[in-house]
Amino acid sequence: MEKLLEILHEIVPDVDLEKEKELVEHGLLDSLSIVMLVSDLEDAYDVSITPVDIVPENFQSAETIFSMITRLQNEK
Repeated sequence: MEKLLEILHEIVPDVDLEKEKELVEHGLLDSLSIVMLVSDLEDAYDVSITPVDIVPENFQSAETIFSMITRLQNEK
């Protein structure tokens, strides 16, 4: 989770990621930042994030993103 928070802080530096639960809904993550995030996550966690996984529900908070990463790692 620490690595994820570091990656997210690079994309949304002024956000309290431990409290924020609606990154997409509040416009903190837009389509371009999600594309950058997906690339960083794939490199950092050695996972493949497919278009099926790129839905707002998976990117609402650090917890939902980490949950998606964990699920993808377990599917390998």
